[in-house]
Amino acid sequence: MPRFREDRGPKLEPHQVILHPLITEKGTHQFTRYNAYPFQVNLWATKKQIKAAVEELFGVRVEKVRTQTRVGKKRRYRFRFGKMSSWKKAIVTLHEEDRIEFF
Repeated sequence: MPRFREDRGPKLEPHQVILHPLITEKGTHQFTRYNAYPFQVNLWATKKQIKAAVEELFGVRVEKVRTQTRVGKKRRYRFRFGKMSSWKKAIVTLHEEDRIEFF
């Protein structure tokens, strides 16, 4: 019996899986040197869904997908405490001949 079901969560379209690219100094270093692009993705998205969405939206070949769930930080506003939302980050490594142009 598999550990996770493939059909867990809602059915996501490619534009719902990839929320936006993460344009940071570290991310820029990764895609210029290692051809790896970071994206913020839906919390329900699996690695297979992320791979399929990037290939469909950008027309590139994906070799590897690494994911991280970033836990939301605790924040304080005046006398109240709250928590930022958790989010999911995916680092997508492309085939050496493929590139994505963000700007």
